[in-house]
Amino acid sequence: MHIAILTFEGFNELDSLIAFAILNRVRRPDWRVSIASPVARVTSMNGLVIDSHIDLQQACAADAVIVGSGMRTREVVADEALMAQLRLDPARQLLAAQCSGTLLLARLGLLDGVLACTDLTSKPWVQEAGVQVLDQPLFARGNVATAGGCLASTYLAAWVIARLVGLDEARQALHYVAPVGEKAQYLAGAMAAIGPYLQYRTEA
Repeated sequence: MHIAILTFEGFNELDSLIAFAILNRVRRPDWRVSIASPVARVTSMNGLVIDSHIDLQQACAADAVIVGSGMRTREVVADEALMAQLRLDPARQLLAAQCSGTLLLARLGLLDGVLACTDLTSKPWVQEAGVQVLDQPLFARGNVATAGGCLASTYLAAWVIARLVGLDEARQALHYVAPVGEKAQYLAGAMAAIGPYLQYRTEA
């Protein structure tokens, strides 16, 4: 299984890197998590510079794609050449978006008729794109999930793990990162957030 995290210039570290760390808690020989960018090196909204593992074309072939957010997402969705490279298809892969990443899925036409979650800053942009925004951390329909709020990245990562390899693996990954002394409560909250959206199985 290959999971790609779309990470653009001005990215939010909490979205891309928390998901990257949690997804890498899965210890399977065929499991791979990649940072995907249109360029070889990207700088975060707070000045952190990281190298990408793969380009957008390779990301579009992944079993699951997470779209991270950032301070320049509106520039990304306005770039027609860049958007044309994003050939994402929920019929063959899981798609998940965090905060302003929801706007990207909306502009690609992947949220038509679907409710969605996003952060408070991005909410009006997503609504302008014709998507109804929910006041909750995560929502999914079929193979498409969206999350709102930086720390909801933990839920999004857990949803991807649960869908691809099972709920037990998702629990184990979250248990590892949950605060000591609060692990039971944290897991209960996370399972309440993602549990209603695990009724589908991916065909990827």
